[in-house]
Amino acid sequence: MKVIISAGGTGGHVFPALAIINKIKEEEPDSEILYIGTTDRMESTLIPSLGIKYVGIEMKGLNRKNLLKNYEVFLCLSKGIKQAKKIIKKFNPDIVLGIGGYITYPVITAASSLGYKTFIHEQNSIPGLSNKILKNKVNKVGVSLESSMKYFNKNNTIFTGNPRSEEAIKALPVSKKKYNLKDTKKLVLIVMGSLGSMTINNIMKDILPKFKNKKYEVLFVTGKNYYEKYKKIDNLPENVKIVEFLNDMLGVMKNTDLIVSRAGASTIAEITALNLPSILIPSPYVTHNHQYENAKVLSDAGASILIEEKDLNAEILLKNIDNVLNNKEKYVKMKSENDKLAIKNSSTKIYEIIKDIINGD
Repeated sequence: MKVIISAGGTGGHVFPALAIINKIKEEEPDSEILYIGTTDRMESTLIPSLGIKYVGIEMKGLNRKNLLKNYEVFLCLSKGIKQAKKIIKKFNPDIVLGIGGYITYPVITAASSLGYKTFIHEQNSIPGLSNKILKNKVNKVGVSLESSMKYFNKNNTIFTGNPRSEEAIKALPVSKKKYNLKDTKKLVLIVMGSLGSMTINNIMKDILPKFKNKKYEVLFVTGKNYYEKYKKIDNLPENVKIVEFLNDMLGVMKNTDLIVSRAGASTIAEITALNLPSILIPSPYVTHNHQYENAKVLSDAGASILIEEKDLNAEILLKNIDNVLNNKEKYVKMKSENDKLAIKNSSTKIYEIIKDIINGD
């Protein structure tokens, strides 16, 4: 199988794309994969480092606050479509996949105009602009959340779940000892993405000392941008550990009792796949406030507790953590409801859809 896959900007798009690549390679080891991303976002360094053939196209996201500043965006878009056409013709794939981010628009548009078979995947509850436009240009659409089916055409849209679910299930558990944690105590993992959140980090400076004398342990992931500031905290309790980043996040999650996190689509998929109770603090800085909608799906089902960032403080966070960990009935229900929401074979479903498209079914 020859596949071009495009996704960019954030881990919420890039990691699902990698999960699909891993599944294709698992099923068909001789497959040829070409990844098309941006020239300056995370995928431009991550994907080549994994040994995956990579081509970067210069693209910029729309300035939604000042449309007059979008001249350069449309210029990049026009050039990007032309460049994508050349790349696609040269590689001549069996199918072209768009897994999210504005880079997918020129790639899928080019592929569709050339008559290549196409598939896009939407991770969030509310689709991004690219996928809203592309939905009528592709053979099939996959969605992570059933609630987003309404934004697409019924005849070519399939509820697949998020491919990160299988990655989470396959991950090997990481020993707590690696991070100086105890097997005898429950673990609360607090993480706000690979880069971290300035707002949440500022709040957590006041919250972390208040975990003193709690029976559980806390592993707080600051994100790469904020770790240095936390080295200066001199009243950190013994049951609180701080790290900059977790390269083995999924493995750590397998030994976690409760996670406090943002509500990105990949995170939601991982949490539900692992039946992990959560406290979700959706980022209010994303388009259409889609993380809030993602979190609401879980909280409405009783699988998670939703706290808006504007409401976050020490009292609220500690009260909710204690409520989850000390209430066995509630904890079991949250695990059960996560299990009901999980699509644990998403990558497999997407692989099968890809094969069907290629075979003309």
